[in-house]
Amino acid sequence: MEPYRTGMLDVGDGHEIYWEESGDPAGKAAVLVHGGPGSGSAPWQRGLFDPSRYRIILFDQRNCGRSSPHASEPDVDLSTNTTDDLHEDIERLRTHVGVDRWLVAGGSWGSLLALAYAERHPARVSELIVWGVATGRRSEDDWLFRGGVAAFFPQQWERLVGALPDERREDDVVASYAELLFDDDPEVRRRAAHEWCLWESATPGWPPTTELAERFRDERFALAFARIVTHYIRYEAWIDDGSLLRGASALRGIRGAILNGRFDFQSPLGSAWALHRAWPEAQLVIVDDAGHDVSGITSALVEATDASFYPR
Repeated sequence: MEPYRTGMLDVGDGHEIYWEESGDPAGKAAVLVHGGPGSGSAPWQRGLFDPSRYRIILFDQRNCGRSSPHASEPDVDLSTNTTDDLHEDIERLRTHVGVDRWLVAGGSWGSLLALAYAERHPARVSELIVWGVATGRRSEDDWLFRGGVAAFFPQQWERLVGALPDERREDDVVASYAELLFDDDPEVRRRAAHEWCLWESATPGWPPTTELAERFRDERFALAFARIVTHYIRYEAWIDDGSLLRGASALRGIRGAILNGRFDFQSPLGSAWALHRAWPEAQLVIVDDAGHDVSGITSALVEATDASFYPR
């Protein structure tokens, strides 16, 4: 499962994105669109695909992972990191690695980006698998980042808001943190990233945790992640409210699967249900005892990539 080919792809605007290939070079092409936004790709994602059947392609989106420039740099400019930029990067990568059509898979934020890409380039998508579904609706952002889910996580939400300066506590939480994460004082930036990532750590599973997730203990990763997430949420991911569901007719004829944990607090099941209604060709898989943490649905994801309706 180790990569047999890696590289850095110049996608313009001063950006280079990291990419890799593993599995069978002659196998069915599949690209994994990571979450976050800003999480970067990870070795476990290769394990969602049978390496004897699939040519597995991973990449790091702009400003995160091994891509350059990195969002943790003090003077980084995120103005050329938008949803349109990212799904055009996917197209550039497809052309670069010489793939005509590929299976596209993505979870959480990656599900939104995979949907946006598939709706714009349906002829390039052989199958589509999404999980922990996000569809780019304002209600989804408000649920997770503006207090909706706080009904289940009041202690953690109060800490997130309480860590803001007094004069900012009545302002939009996302915009306030987005500004603090670019403060001139590095200690202000570090504290803001820590508090934001504590909130992100609390909601993937149940019962909630008060501890920082392992990946956020890398302060460089935490700052980049928090900056990119708040950047996208602040600008509503540059997607018109509800447009991905309205545009799902472009997916007609594309086979696929929609997977969601029944107790996913970050991406409530209703979003997966709405997508299934808009894209009935997809198989809907509800994992009853799972939350947002992908470990709870890994077996179902592997079953989806192994399913007979994804022939080699």
